Amino acid sequence: MKKKVTIYDIARELNVTVSTVSRALNDSKSISKETKEQVRDMAKKMNYSPNKLAASLKSGKTFTIGVIVPSARVQFFASVIHSMEDHLKSAGYGILLYQTNESLESEKQGVKTLLEAQVDGIIASLSLETETDVSHFREVIRQGKALVLFDRSFEGLTVPSVTLNDFKAGYMAAEHLLTKGFKEILYMAPVQNIGIFRRRKEGFIAALKDYCVPNPEEKIHYGTLSIEGGRTFIRDLNDLPQAIIAGDDFTALGMLRELQERKNEKVAVMGFANEVFSEFITPSLTTIEQQPYKMGQECARLFLNMSQKNNIYDNPEEVILEPILVKRASTK
Repeated sequence: MKKKVTIYDIARELNVTVSTVSRALNDSKSISKETKEQVRDMAKKMNYSPNKLAASLKSGKTFTIGVIVPSARVQFFASVIHSMEDHLKSAGYGILLYQTNESLESEKQGVKTLLEAQVDGIIASLSLETETDVSHFREVIRQGKALVLFDRSFEGLTVPSVTLNDFKAGYMAAEHLLTKGFKEILYMAPVQNIGIFRRRKEGFIAALKDYCVPNPEEKIHYGTLSIEGGRTFIRDLNDLPQAIIAGDDFTALGMLRELQERKNEKVAVMGFANEVFSEFITPSLTTIEQQPYKMGQECARLFLNMSQKNNIYDNPEEVILEPILVKRASTK
């Protein structure tokens, strides 16, 4: 096997000290620009790559962060990850990604796998099944690792978090339809009662009460968040309402497709998340923008702030982003 090039080899070739090479590669201010360029050019010429294991043993850090999401195929989560990566890369951190596919058991395994990989911390959005059992995340805290939750957080964990004002999002969605004259409005919520969906339901109910719609609690129906779940929801309704708020854009897409196949263009449909496809389907989908880029940026900032603190969970910061109504043709 070919011998791995070290900083000692670079120092020997340039006839400088090992410490000079080390400081040059770490962009130390004590090294001149000319020397840095010579060292970097020689390192590139000799195909040098830093020994990350040695560096992590010396610093106690791996400069790797575990990121846990329900699904990277969903554009919202993909956008959050992309934003996180952009902001963490500049601080020297890389990402290990784990998808739970909305499974609590998979989420537990993900946390275990990432901790065994010696990540410096975990940034996570909870699965739909994570309603009460968060023992795996408590283990992250017990080990003194940084934990940041985003989008789907857990009220019983006192950790930094970045979420949407979900009560306002639910209220905003309902109010948009009410001000356009719709009175018979249904809200399709997932069966799972995790925090973000519970708060959206509360916002929806509050809006209906403020606009004097009777029996608002009876306007809540339950279903599965998926394209097929949206289709099934429409099929199972005895009477179609004037408007429906879906749990997410994929479910809304399923509803629109089922309604189109029934030649019904009168029911207004709204979604959540503002997925990329939402603008390009027919009719284009009215939805609630969740600011994924800003969410990823804030997650990175909170993690980097924690990495500078002795007591990382002292006064954990809670960032709440504002929802944005995106009006399109599906509610005209």
